[in-house]
Amino acid sequence: MTKPTAAEPWPDRVRHSFRGTVTALKRSWPAVVLTALLLVLMAPAALLVAPGFVGPQAPAPAPPAPEWQQAPATLSAARGLAPLDVLASIPAASSVTAQVEPLLKADGGGNFTGLVQDALTGQVLYDRGGSEGRVPASNLKLLTAVAALRSLGPEHRFTTSVVQGPAAGQVVLVGGGDVLLGAGESNADQTMGHTGLATLAAETVEALKAAGAAGEIKVLVDDSLFTGPALNPAWESGDVAAGEVAPVYPLALNSARYDPAVTTGPRPQDPAITAGEEFAARLRAAGAAAGLTVAAAVERSPRSAPTGGEAGEPAVFAEAQSAAVAEQVDLMLQASDNYLAEVLGRMASVAAGGPGSNDGATAAVRAQLTDAGINVDGIRLVDVCGLAMGNQVSARQFTEVVRAIAAGTDSRLRAALDGFPVAGLTGTLDTRYGEESTARGAGLVRAKTGTLNTVLALSGYVVDADGRLLVFSFIGNGLTPGAAGNKVALDRAATALAACGCR
Repeated sequence: MTKPTAAEPWPDRVRHSFRGTVTALKRSWPAVVLTALLLVLMAPAALLVAPGFVGPQAPAPAPPAPEWQQAPATLSAARGLAPLDVLASIPAASSVTAQVEPLLKADGGGNFTGLVQDALTGQVLYDRGGSEGRVPASNLKLLTAVAALRSLGPEHRFTTSVVQGPAAGQVVLVGGGDVLLGAGESNADQTMGHTGLATLAAETVEALKAAGAAGEIKVLVDDSLFTGPALNPAWESGDVAAGEVAPVYPLALNSARYDPAVTTGPRPQDPAITAGEEFAARLRAAGAAAGLTVAAAVERSPRSAPTGGEAGEPAVFAEAQSAAVAEQVDLMLQASDNYLAEVLGRMASVAAGGPGSNDGATAAVRAQLTDAGINVDGIRLVDVCGLAMGNQVSARQFTEVVRAIAAGTDSRLRAALDGFPVAGLTGTLDTRYGEESTARGAGLVRAKTGTLNTVLALSGYVVDADGRLLVFSFIGNGLTPGAAGNKVALDRAATALAACGCR
């Protein structure tokens, strides 16, 4: 900038100075712009680089978790069904009768009898021919359940064993009443297949190796625990051919079924030998690595093979325990298994010192009912599964049996409660109670079914709308085969009890 002289006036000096400044700025403008641009670009870079020198910032505090995610300060109160109120009102008999009577109508021929009682007091709330003897079909299994639980006990188990045979190179598979044997490995969590023949065979091979066995092994079967005819002459040949039942022995696979998942169709006609053949196959597979061979043919043992403490008795190579009697009773009731019912009846007789026969079973059931305080007058038992048409039991006797199970003084019988099918959910009631007139009973009615060609029955228990426990039995005889309305009539009657506020 040109320095002003002393002779220049002040305004002129300012003018010259401003012009000089503007000229200097014009000359330096590119440098100013470049500097500003560098500063703009350096600011973000500094923000990115700075944490590396000063360290990460402290994270912001997390928001508190929702209340439903926080650990509880105290435990919630236990929840479940409240116990029945013994002070709940007992339904008026006139009201119960008004509800049930119009519903028990036969579809076609035949008729129904029925009885309803208050479970705690025994007071009769409805009675239509309740003391009349009727063909009960599978409701008869309720009587067998009582006999088995009383005679054997809920926790009792049946032993299947493998012992030394009467001759060298022989082993004997001894039936002790377990007809729910599985072919594979034992499964302690299952009722069917609790004992598996593959496991029993593997244990037998280990025992044979320890005993120095070599060469061929022959399997024999001892089914001498049961006596008398294996097939009840009162059973229709068509029912046997259709697989409703099979010859009864003290050991069998899958309750005398080829496949545990297939519960209809023909059954093995010699369940004991069929089980022995499966055991031989499993023994053959398990013994191959040990150099043992197993004969193809399986035969019955020429004599019983005791396993107790008597001198000179055969050595025990392996043994296994069945599911508990309580579990077997529940399976029998849920699936309405005729074969299992017949076996449990015979085992009840054996436990009481009687024969393992059909006559022993029917006598044992009658004796146990009598001892339980149930009136057996007029009861006629031809079998203990209910397949025979010659059986006679009244609705009153069934309600007394259900009362004994649900509310009686013998706590052993409580084990049968889980076996009652639940309406619309389990067992032989799983596909019923789906229509509008019975839907209110679904999940509430618990009852044993009974079905023969001209017979339908339903006996069980229910808690009514006022909280009172009721027991009932409805039995239809002489019904028109296949008539759709008969099962519905039974289910509607039971539903009426479940919905009843019949004060």
